[in-house]
Amino acid sequence: MNKAIADFRSDNAGRVAPELITALATANNGTVLGYGGDPLTAQLQARFCELFETPVRVFPVPTGTAANALSLAAVCPSFGAVYCSPDAHIHTAEGNALGFFSGGARMVGVPGPHGKIHAQALERAIGTAGVGLANKPQPAAVNVVQSTDLGAVYGTDEVAAISEVAHAHGLKVHMDGARIANAIARLGCTPAQATWKCGVDILSFGITKNGGLLADAIVVFRPDVATEIGFHLRRAGAVWSKMRFASAQILAYVEDGLWLRLAGQANQVAAHIAARIAPLAGVGFSAPVDANVLFVEMAPHALTALQEEGILFQRRGPSLARFVCRWDTSTADADALVAAITRVSAMREHPLPGHLELHAQHRP
Repeated sequence: MNKAIADFRSDNAGRVAPELITALATANNGTVLGYGGDPLTAQLQARFCELFETPVRVFPVPTGTAANALSLAAVCPSFGAVYCSPDAHIHTAEGNALGFFSGGARMVGVPGPHGKIHAQALERAIGTAGVGLANKPQPAAVNVVQSTDLGAVYGTDEVAAISEVAHAHGLKVHMDGARIANAIARLGCTPAQATWKCGVDILSFGITKNGGLLADAIVVFRPDVATEIGFHLRRAGAVWSKMRFASAQILAYVEDGLWLRLAGQANQVAAHIAARIAPLAGVGFSAPVDANVLFVEMAPHALTALQEEGILFQRRGPSLARFVCRWDTSTADADALVAAITRVSAMREHPLPGHLELHAQHRP
């Protein structure tokens, strides 16, 4: 393969926003009480109450997997069921951390397009779950991913409909917001409108994928939700001792709307690429480009040629590629990708050498 000319593998591959580095350096002064007893962590609690326009509890955690698994473990008993998209990150990519930290809870897939779940499908799934039967996992929570693992963004009305069904049956609603900033930037709504105002009870607040450094957070919206979450975090080893440095990052991340500006930049680059390659013959999309991720369908030989040209991306199958735009993805990166896709999409697959082609024609 040629030297890499543009990297679209993941938003985890990008740089840290310099504002967060500055915040860490500023926090690296003097001594303060550990484990959240510092002024910056107290400031974080107050700032998030302002940000979400309601009293909340904020728990900085090291990773998004910790945020998801421990949020759900705190609202789901060991015999419980968590309803999610079959494509949800908790289901496909977290090593059954939910089952481990909850002591046995299981995930139940609920169908829907592009990584979403439908409220009607959720209602049917709960209706056939065997509520009250001791030999069945009992419905406990719903997981929605925003934006979804296939790049789609839930409308606030869609989340509200899911929450209405969940709450009617006594289930808690968890939002995996690994890319919540990209979703809010797309929706143009407030953080409150995207979360608790449409029924979300507990949120995994993603930071790392959008310019963060080694910190995400759990945001609890209701005092009766996840009352024992602190114990879950401590037992899992997911409590920062030098908490001020985690809190400093998160405060800098939301200061003056930085988080939404970073996400908006990534979204704009993705939209630019999509608009440029959509008219090309041999190029299709398996999901809408709502935020910063593109799922592009092309002929296998074209994707191979793209890799050989030095474009880094995740191949999801012979004919499917995922391209992720980051806050620091440049216009030059985007143009390089568009130019490469334009070239390879026009390429014809190389025919087999003559004797092999003849042999293939007579293959039984």
